[in-house]
Amino acid sequence: MKKTREIRTWLIFAAAWLVLAGVAAAQGFADLEKRVFEKTLPNGLKVILLPRTNAPVISMVTYADVGAVDENQNATGLAHIFEHMAFKGTTTVGTKNFAEEVAAMKKEDETFLAWRSEWLRRPRPDEARLKQLEAAMKQAQAEAQKLVVSNEIGEILEREGAQDLNAFTSPDQTVYLYSLSSNKLELWATLEADRFTNPVLREFYKEKDVIMEERRMGMSQPIRRLIEDFVAVAFKASMYRSFVIGHMSDLQGITRAQAREWFSRYYGAKNLTAVVVGDVDPARAMPILERTMGKIPSGEKPGPVITQEPEQRSEKRVLMEDPSQPMLLIAYHKPGINDPDHAVYEAVSDILAGGRSSRLYKALVKEKKLAVAVQAITQLGQKYPGLFLFLAVPNKGKTNAECEAAIYEEIEKLKTEPVAPEELEGLKARAKSEFLSTIGSNMGLAMQLAESQNLRGDWRETFRWLAQIDKVTPEDIQRIAKKTFVKMNRTVGAIETASEQPKAQTAQK
Repeated sequence: MKKTREIRTWLIFAAAWLVLAGVAAAQGFADLEKRVFEKTLPNGLKVILLPRTNAPVISMVTYADVGAVDENQNATGLAHIFEHMAFKGTTTVGTKNFAEEVAAMKKEDETFLAWRSEWLRRPRPDEARLKQLEAAMKQAQAEAQKLVVSNEIGEILEREGAQDLNAFTSPDQTVYLYSLSSNKLELWATLEADRFTNPVLREFYKEKDVIMEERRMGMSQPIRRLIEDFVAVAFKASMYRSFVIGHMSDLQGITRAQAREWFSRYYGAKNLTAVVVGDVDPARAMPILERTMGKIPSGEKPGPVITQEPEQRSEKRVLMEDPSQPMLLIAYHKPGINDPDHAVYEAVSDILAGGRSSRLYKALVKEKKLAVAVQAITQLGQKYPGLFLFLAVPNKGKTNAECEAAIYEEIEKLKTEPVAPEELEGLKARAKSEFLSTIGSNMGLAMQLAESQNLRGDWRETFRWLAQIDKVTPEDIQRIAKKTFVKMNRTVGAIETASEQPKAQTAQK
């Protein structure tokens, strides 16, 4: 009885703490939200500023509302290619003599187009002609390279103390970010305005070679090969089926002119959002941003992707035999981030595979020892309907089939048995902790504001997230589990270990 009273006392204390923490968080969010300054410049650029004066530092995000989902067949990889190009400089940064460089790049393009024309005569191009043009291309690149100041943008920023200088491309977005001391706001704004007004796609073919090597290295990993084949089967129509890095043949054939067209279409000011969080005074910052980033050409806001993924009518399976350890993927189609049940899907993910206390980890890893790892991913596609993905790595001597059956067993429990109150409170506490940790840093908060503005249509959604999680009920979880985790909505992919054949035997075939 004493032990029971202690447990009850602890639960009451924990519940009270969660209530107080929720109230404090709500008050903190309300204060943060009131301090956000937003303005759309005359050119259409959205600016979001959030003062946080605890240190003389600012974190900046330039968010382009474009990703791999916006690409088309024959040109996959363009979003990622341009992310690389955005660091190559402008008409004044990164060049020794721009007029001469223009002529050198023109020679590069002419030589590449000649090679491309011969290459497209597949399956029977003139191999001798290709080799000749490849040699000419290397020579043209070498001549153009003489006029380049490589990585000048990066060197300028590093010299000025930039931290966490980075960029990334996802299926839904392309983001450029770094932090500087707060007295360097004008430097950031000037450089961003220049590279999105006067970009020069120098070292284009050299960078394509880097990206193609990156793809080759990635495809040396069995899990990468499985995922690429898996998403191509799981998605029938959506461009989420294409890897962000692009198909090798597209990377080989993409021209500098195509990359310029991509920039013209997707990098107008109306498709960009600039976010600054930290020691920034909106009254002083806005004249600087209007004078610099206000000059980025407006362009037009591209419309959303029209193609919709049709309803899946039957289970799909992908089996890859490979001399590696077995792995298992199970995916179900789910709505995008703006669905009213988005928070419920996140709650389901946490309950099933949110760390060591999750159901799948306890069942597959701790108790049955079927797997060495198990996790869930709900963000394989956000702007549009995507996938709810489970990944399991079987333990030594165990199989994908055993892991698959155990995952389905836990899913069925979620459908038939309401989540206990303490389990629901636990997931909400973890969601709060994770969210507070994310927005604890200036960069984390800047990213959240940018993503909310672009993926959810309003930066204010950042401060509404915990309230949405708080509203999730056991009935919501059961409803979504029954609706989503059904056989006809499922795609299963697996690596089954295959022994490598002896080289002599392979050679005989």
